[in-house]
Amino acid sequence: MADLFDQKRGPKAAKNAPKDSAKEAGGKGGGYTAKDIEVLEGLEPVRRRPGMYIGGSDESAMHHLIAEILDNAMDEAVAGHATTIEVHLGEDNEVTVKDNGRGMPVDPHPKFPKKSALEVIMTTLHAGGKFSGKVYQTSGGLHGVGASVVNALSSQLTVEVARDRTLYTQTFSRGLAKSKLTKGGAVNRRGTTVIFTPDTQIFGTAAHFLPAQVYRMVRSKAYLFEGVKVRWSCEKSLLKGDDKTPAEEELHFENGLGDYLSHVLNGRKRLVEGFFSGKAELNEKDNDIGGKVEWAACWPDDENGFLNSYCNTIPTRDGGTHEQGFKTALLRALKGYAELTGAKGISSVTGEDVWGGACIMLSVFIKDPQFQGQTKDRLVSVSASKLVETVIKDHFDHWLSGDVNTANTLLETVIARASERVKKKQDQDFSRKSATKKLRLPGKLTDCTRSSPQGTELFIVEGDSAGGSAKQARSRETQAVLPLRGKILNVASATDDKMRANQEIQDLIEALGCGIRDRYDESKLRYEKVIIMTDADVDGAHIASLLMTFFYREMPEMIDNGHLYLALPPLYRLSQRGKTIYAMDDADKDRLMKSDFDARGKVEVSRFKGLGEMPPSQLKETTMEPGRRTLLQVKLAGPEEKSTQRATAKLVEQLMGRKPEERFRFIQENAKFAAALDI
Repeated sequence: MADLFDQKRGPKAAKNAPKDSAKEAGGKGGGYTAKDIEVLEGLEPVRRRPGMYIGGSDESAMHHLIAEILDNAMDEAVAGHATTIEVHLGEDNEVTVKDNGRGMPVDPHPKFPKKSALEVIMTTLHAGGKFSGKVYQTSGGLHGVGASVVNALSSQLTVEVARDRTLYTQTFSRGLAKSKLTKGGAVNRRGTTVIFTPDTQIFGTAAHFLPAQVYRMVRSKAYLFEGVKVRWSCEKSLLKGDDKTPAEEELHFENGLGDYLSHVLNGRKRLVEGFFSGKAELNEKDNDIGGKVEWAACWPDDENGFLNSYCNTIPTRDGGTHEQGFKTALLRALKGYAELTGAKGISSVTGEDVWGGACIMLSVFIKDPQFQGQTKDRLVSVSASKLVETVIKDHFDHWLSGDVNTANTLLETVIARASERVKKKQDQDFSRKSATKKLRLPGKLTDCTRSSPQGTELFIVEGDSAGGSAKQARSRETQAVLPLRGKILNVASATDDKMRANQEIQDLIEALGCGIRDRYDESKLRYEKVIIMTDADVDGAHIASLLMTFFYREMPEMIDNGHLYLALPPLYRLSQRGKTIYAMDDADKDRLMKSDFDARGKVEVSRFKGLGEMPPSQLKETTMEPGRRTLLQVKLAGPEEKSTQRATAKLVEQLMGRKPEERFRFIQENAKFAAALDI
């Protein structure tokens, strides 16, 4: 690509680049011929690109080597051929994994008669006994690469096989056999022992196995299969500082995943005391992948949960289809129980509300599972989802109906969580759109083009008619227009539910972007000025009152900081012989008629029925154009004027609150001051 475009030479030189490249092709270092194509044989691809097989070449990836060998031993145990596994962490990163299973085959391989099956397994990619399903019904090793990958990335590796009361040994280094398979003396045991040391050429000299991390890995395997005993040990010299990892321990858990949850939740208060746990066997005729499902779940009171899932004892850190089946089952079963008991509010419950705060352990054993990649972090077997969902839903139904108190407590908590989530979503802020990302505009908002709030204005108008005139009269760069449909909700007399359900209110909140009440954030206010622009009549005054009540109740800081204004559009247009003047009201009209017009000529008087009837040019001239318009800033009493603050709050409650008798009393007391009402 450097030959095709050079910043200094420009596109013209780049155009000639193919010809220049052709000349260079025959020169030194410029050719690309068949001899440049490498063919990597044996285990060389693993050493060249270890990340493809174990996820990297750092200390974390190095721990995956132990997992590969341990998984092979666990497959023997799950298949019913091993009862004990030993894992020892020695000096200089040496690891020993031993099982009492059948032992690797040592007889000559039919395809490679000069090599034993053991050597083929350890030195050939995709060689193993787990492809056909005849030897292992369920297994974690699927691709036939685990043992050979560990061999390829180890400086020293020794395999000992006790089979038919005879001990066989073979040594390897960096993927190659360093000795022939040797036959030793008689032994009174069986199984496979793998001893290996990771290659410093791959992982560096600073990488070391961490006893605590290896111990957790070993312990999790014991939890996942209660039929096996795992004997853990490590050199005491490796336990440094405050590392409390035991030097020796036999791990055996008769209750499997339930024991693990009890250990993790020790001392933590739970929402419901009981565990939802169990296991279920599936015959092959019931499902095309067959196998077994085991689970344990509980709901802690602090809602600090987790979901750890496994397939054939392999941790699936990124989840997959078995997790999805489990989650779907919980949601369906709980919704079914809610319908039976007539619980309200269940319709808004989602799966996250049910399992979000739960502590869940899920383990499946299935034939021929499909994973993403060699590290097997995600299960993608489609059939596993339905398998798990069917089993778990049936058992969860019985668990809920078997303990009504527990079921009702869980149901009430989940519904409350869903209600809170819905409320937060409805109150979420609306951020100003950026140049690179357009956001959905609320309602019928016509936004301005300036991205920063400085110098911008939002005109809140009543109805589409006024909104149409305002949109034509506005300055596109700095002025935005939001038409509202009719009179908005009176928030002083409405419940929170009604306010959240009111679309006009929600559009206004989203347009401003700063949030309401305790979530108000001045820095997120999208406009410098918020201008209420209503008709100069009784209805317009009522709408302006409702809007001011909304801002006073929900965003008082916006008023305190001087952002709220009232536009004062004229009510009359007076013209005589080319001279035009606008009057704000009747009194202003009478004054102007006497002072600014010649009494000898006729003055044409036009009364605006509303802003929608005003031509855009006149609306701009009289009400929207800075420098020519009149704005009235809405202010509240300062903190030092506490008596005035109390009086304002009392007046708003009296005029706009839920008690109509208070408004009637106010009218009676103040009717004598009213004159020339526009009704």
